[in-house]
Amino acid sequence: MQTFVTEAVDWPDTAPALRERVRALVAEHGERDQVRRANSWTKPDPQFSRKLGKAGLLGMTWPKEYGGHERSQLERYVAIEELLAAGAPVGAHWIADRQSGPLLLRLGNEELKRRWVPAIARGEAFACIGLSEPGSGSDLASVRTAARRDGDGWVLDGQKVWTTGAHVSHFMIALVRTEAGSERQKGLSQLVVPMDTPGVTVKPIVDLTGAHEFNEVFFDQVRLPGSALLGTEGEGWKQATAELSLERSGPERYLSSMVLFLELVRHASVHRNPELDMLVGRLAAEAWTLRLMSASVAAKLARGEDPALEATMVKDLGNSYEQAIPQLVQAAVDFGSPDNEVLRAVCFYLLQVSPSFSLRGGTREIVKGIIARGLGLR
Repeated sequence: MQTFVTEAVDWPDTAPALRERVRALVAEHGERDQVRRANSWTKPDPQFSRKLGKAGLLGMTWPKEYGGHERSQLERYVAIEELLAAGAPVGAHWIADRQSGPLLLRLGNEELKRRWVPAIARGEAFACIGLSEPGSGSDLASVRTAARRDGDGWVLDGQKVWTTGAHVSHFMIALVRTEAGSERQKGLSQLVVPMDTPGVTVKPIVDLTGAHEFNEVFFDQVRLPGSALLGTEGEGWKQATAELSLERSGPERYLSSMVLFLELVRHASVHRNPELDMLVGRLAAEAWTLRLMSASVAAKLARGEDPALEATMVKDLGNSYEQAIPQLVQAAVDFGSPDNEVLRAVCFYLLQVSPSFSLRGGTREIVKGIIARGLGLR
């Protein structure tokens, strides 16, 4: 039976200087709103993304031929860990840098790669992922959005929902049905859809905090060239599920609530209480364990291995951790004191949004099923 094996990570010699460089950029940007700093990888700031691109902190591992910087996976890990720990507003470029760019480099034709990848590395092109559809819940295979051949091109009709960042994105990688009459995982393909194409309509989904992160996206007779096909026609299911593994292991899977933890540490340093001290110690130990697991996945990626199972474990455990923090803080802190205003605001914000943490990248039920199969339990 396969198990998760952590390892001591051999951080590159460039790591200390890289950390200082990222910290300086974040300090220069000057985000002071603590609530906005929580769950920061969903907060878009195109200007900050362009600043990161100019500094060589996007597309870090990609070939220089396509605007990348040919740095290591562990150097990239160092950069994103610092950005997330600081609560930097990285939401605009996040999906493009994390998964869309690598997917285009691996499967895209030359036209797609030249058009989009260098722009992502400059912080000038952002992406969204078209997977979920109305009435499908977590059943990703029940795709009804369809693309039919029309001469040398495609005509796309349908709808996607819960599409993160579609309102700031320049293109979508959409999972669509390209074989009429096919069912479930068969007959699916991925198409790259520029968001300014006629017939594409984006409508906001505003959450209960008033934030606009998700969207509905409608396709009405959207005409695309034949070159919009990503990878191989009919292989969309395999491509999309492989893509999801790219988003399951990063530090974003346990750092979404880190700003609240840091506020708790500040609070506990002033309001000395044995129970608070124990809570801080517990959360710090769990965060360190998750960091070791997540960094181990990055080390495996750096060696060219495929740690899909380990990445899924990190997501499941990390989601549980970052969802638990606001509940534990709420139970432990007296919010009646006026000096708890910032702590209270961040905690109440995360109490409202944290249920979504275990939905993005695969629901807990789906993720546990993947883990069970990987461990040979089903």
